[in-house]
Amino acid sequence: MRIKSAIIFLLVIAIVALAGYTAFNGLQLGDYTVRPVKDAIKQGLDLQGGVYVLYEAKTDATGSDLDQLMNQTIEVFRRRVDAFGLTEPTIVREGDKRIRVELPGVKNAQEALEMIGKTAQLQFIAADNEEVVITGNNVKKAEVAFYQNEPNPVVSLELDSEGADSFSEATGRLAKLTNSMDKIIYIVLDDEVISAPIVNDRIPSGKAQISGGFTVETASNLASLIRAGALPVELEEVQTSTVTATLGINALAKSVQAGQIGILLVLLFMLLYYRLPGLVANIALSIYILIVLGIYVAVNATLTLPGIAALILSVGMAVDANVIIFERIKEELRAGKTIRAAIDAGFKRAFKAIIDSNITTLIAGAVLYQFGTGQIKGFAVMLIIGIAASMFTAIIITKFLLKLVVGMDLTKNSKLFGA
Repeated sequence: MRIKSAIIFLLVIAIVALAGYTAFNGLQLGDYTVRPVKDAIKQGLDLQGGVYVLYEAKTDATGSDLDQLMNQTIEVFRRRVDAFGLTEPTIVREGDKRIRVELPGVKNAQEALEMIGKTAQLQFIAADNEEVVITGNNVKKAEVAFYQNEPNPVVSLELDSEGADSFSEATGRLAKLTNSMDKIIYIVLDDEVISAPIVNDRIPSGKAQISGGFTVETASNLASLIRAGALPVELEEVQTSTVTATLGINALAKSVQAGQIGILLVLLFMLLYYRLPGLVANIALSIYILIVLGIYVAVNATLTLPGIAALILSVGMAVDANVIIFERIKEELRAGKTIRAAIDAGFKRAFKAIIDSNITTLIAGAVLYQFGTGQIKGFAVMLIIGIAASMFTAIIITKFLLKLVVGMDLTKNSKLFGA
């Protein structure tokens, strides 16, 4: 039993050591590569530099009309951001009339601000003379529709009276042409052609359908783009922040250094004060850190400076759970119980306190995530992940390792347990 427990204990240490080395240095096994955590985790703009801007829509729209307008504006932003080739932009609505845009890794901040902040321009241009037939202001509706004579969904357009007259004249003229390339009406959004339908007949009613083998998704995307040009909104730049890449790298380096010092001091304190249980707690804490980083990579979360702060805070909370358990164990030892009995009783008595304290913090983290914005949400995500992982390591891993220690027959000297 002693040998078996010792082998398992040493195997756990070896696995944790290998996992830790792989997490921080990466691993190459033939064609299979494990990237270091620092390369696998997405970094926020406060760590890698970039542009942050907060816009507010100047509109009196409310309810569903406001929702539609904001969603269309976000769609236009996404199209413009895609032009920069950025892989991790953040474009989200904040409150009723505000939109937050974060562009990590942007090199030309001024160009980015000018590109994403300009008003969308939608034009319908005739191919035969390159004249603008109508603009987005003439489009009243653009939505996906289904007709019996069409096997695929189409995009249905409804124009205002001025647009209907211009469209009627242009389509009547184009329908008479023989060359199909001359019969095209280009739909251009922000100087980019998003569709090029061919005119087959004159459209006098101001109601048109764009067909062309669409799927529901592609038809919906085209309708959204047309609506975005049809419903431009004036945007006010409420807040802008630019973080240089150098500043972001320095912030990351200092944060990591502070975290390393803090965690090292915690590990040293646990080992000196609690001795053998402290060693067990340090192993469990190492497992905890690996679990948290693994979850962060798995869920593709973005790490920010507040997120690093939440990680360090959650490390303290993970240690706090072990402190509660070990103090309970020491109380049981002073009461005259054997180490085996003290461990069982200590975990049992500490369980409720650990659950109560972590549940209240989880509630606080959930509230921060629900009502917070930007980096506050990043802090909340890391805090919630950290709390869940700390409960698992404190209650399951620590107890498992202490049971191995008991099985190794290291329980004769109670001083090894800090009693």
